[in-house]
Amino acid sequence: MRFTSETIANGVSERRFTLGDIPGVLWSPAGAAGGRPLVLLAHGGGNHKLVSGLVARAQRFATAHGFAVAAVDAPGHGDRSGTELTERFMAGIRERIAAGEPIDSQLLRHSAQLGRQAVSEWRAVLDALQQLDVVGRGGPVGFWGLSLGSAIGVPLVAAEPRIAAAVFGLVGQETLAEAAARITVPVEFLLQWDDKLVPRDSAVALFDAFASQEKTLHANAGPHTGVPAFERDSSERFLARHLAYGGNKP
Repeated sequence: MRFTSETIANGVSERRFTLGDIPGVLWSPAGAAGGRPLVLLAHGGGNHKLVSGLVARAQRFATAHGFAVAAVDAPGHGDRSGTELTERFMAGIRERIAAGEPIDSQLLRHSAQLGRQAVSEWRAVLDALQQLDVVGRGGPVGFWGLSLGSAIGVPLVAAEPRIAAAVFGLVGQETLAEAAARITVPVEFLLQWDDKLVPRDSAVALFDAFASQEKTLHANAGPHTGVPAFERDSSERFLARHLAYGGNKP
C-alpha cells in the first residue's frame, strides 16, 4: 500500500492510497494512533470513492465514533473508469431508469462480474489496512454499500470472516441469494418500495435469504435513489453499535 497524499480538515485525516492498480482512500481521526474499528464503504454504480455522500459518512464515523474508514474505486469506476464495458453498463442503467424498467439479465450479470472481481480486491485492501497502526489487527470491521455496493458487499461479507456487521440494500436476489445464505453476521437491509430498477419481490427474497439471526428490513416509499436521510443515520447507529469496543480511541 502506497500513500500518495494526505489532507486534514475538521479533525479528520484523509489519505489517498494505491494498492497495485486499486486506488482508495483512508479516513481516520487526525493524529490518531492505535487500533480501532474499521468501516469499509462501497459506492454505487456510476459513482466513485470520493462521491460526496460517502465522504460525509466517512467523516462522521471518524469524528463521532473514532473509527477508521476506507473506500476504493470499484472496477471500471472513478480513477479506473473509461472502459467500453463499463460505459455500456452505465448506458444500460440510464436507459432502464428512463424507461421505468427493472435491470435486465445482462446488466445483472455484469454487476455480478464486477462483484466477483472486487471481492479479492477488497480482501487485499483489508489485509494491507490491518498492517497500519491506525487500524491494527483483530479489530472489528463493518461494511456499508447499496446497489452496486451490495452486489460487491454480499459476496465479500460471505467470504470474509473479519467483517462483523453489514448494511446492504437496493439490490435483488438473482445473483446474490447463494452468497446471502452464507452470511450470519447482523445485517441491516434497505429497500425502496417504488424502486423501478430492483423488483420489490426480488429484494425481499434476498433479505429472506440471509442466514443472520439478527437482520432488519427497512422499507421506505420512493424510487431507487430516494433513500431517506434518516436511514443513513440509522445505518450509522447500527454499525456503531456492533463495532464500538473499548479499544484505543482519541
